[in-house]
Amino acid sequence: MARWGTTVRPTIATEGEAVIVVSYGHAERIIAGAAGASAAGNAAPDPKVEEEKMRRRALIAATSLAALGRVVTGLGELAELAMPRAEEELLPSRLSTSHVQAIEAVTDRLRTVARQYGGQAEVFGTAAKHYARWMGVSATDAVQTRLGCALAELHTEAGWTCYDSGVDGKGYFTQALRFADDAGDGFGIGNAAWHAGASLMRNGHPDDALKCFQLGQFSLGGFTPGKSTPATLRADDPRVPTLTARLNRNSATAYALLGLSNQAKSHLAKAHDGYAPRNAFERGGMELATAGVELDLRRFDTAESFAAGAVRAYGDIHGRGRTLAELLLAEVHVRSGEPRGLMLARQALDAVGALQSAAVRWERVQPLAEALAARPGSDARELARMARQVATTAV
Repeated sequence: MARWGTTVRPTIATEGEAVIVVSYGHAERIIAGAAGASAAGNAAPDPKVEEEKMRRRALIAATSLAALGRVVTGLGELAELAMPRAEEELLPSRLSTSHVQAIEAVTDRLRTVARQYGGQAEVFGTAAKHYARWMGVSATDAVQTRLGCALAELHTEAGWTCYDSGVDGKGYFTQALRFADDAGDGFGIGNAAWHAGASLMRNGHPDDALKCFQLGQFSLGGFTPGKSTPATLRADDPRVPTLTARLNRNSATAYALLGLSNQAKSHLAKAHDGYAPRNAFERGGMELATAGVELDLRRFDTAESFAAGAVRAYGDIHGRGRTLAELLLAEVHVRSGEPRGLMLARQALDAVGALQSAAVRWERVQPLAEALAARPGSDARELARMARQVATTAV
């Protein structure tokens, strides 16, 4: 049987001859019929035509190998065909609103996958690099502005998934901020600042994170000194209250990590003031972040209530968030000495294996391992060992 990657040299059909597979298996039969004389005559072959012919024959040979288990004589030769390079992909001749809507749809679909399974830096990065090339395509000013907003969001998500995958995404964040700034997109600036700050905070830099959160809040307030085109926000933009609450909650987390409990409580109160989550993901995020702050403040009962609420809110369709909430809930029970802590810890650790997220492992598994190690008993020590193994296992 022919193998993939090898070249089989069958008897080559003459120019213009048609080869048709009419049956296969034990009774395989090939009919070769003359399709007429070549129209090329004695003219020198065109290299582009010959290359295209070779690629067609390689495609048919691969189909034969996959369908019949071998390359049938006369159906072509196996060859490794190069994929199109990014610079060879055609750009639109002119951009319309539908092109921008396509970017927005791709971003939304990829974000859904990332929220369920974690990771996805490579696919987000590929999309970001591809669609960024569209900035050089002719478009009306209105379409160009909306394109900049869409690219800012896409690059922000690319930066976040880099963090979640365990690689440095700061370059995507800076590009997102540039796109948003050029488009006068105050929300895009604030959104990139929130994601960038959250990645810094969870990598152990809460002070730098606070700077990002504060700058993000300035952008939502239209604070753009010296700008000829100030960042603008629609008064009815439903995204703004959610982002404002997120910036305040993450500021509370950063203050708690810095040991500034009064500021943490103040920003947590601001985050909840008048804010109503629009969907399950936003509710889960609100309750998860609040539980984390309450745990840092060592208010275990309140932390347990919010962590359990986050588990319920995320449900089965937001696997990454649900697993984070389960890990946090287990840590709360372990640190407070609750009997169910060990069972919850085991269940949460089992759930981590379904995620392609490196960040979940160091963000929540490592603290759970430390809490388990501090608890007496052989079962706790065994779970601590298991947690350390999960935390250090490559995705």
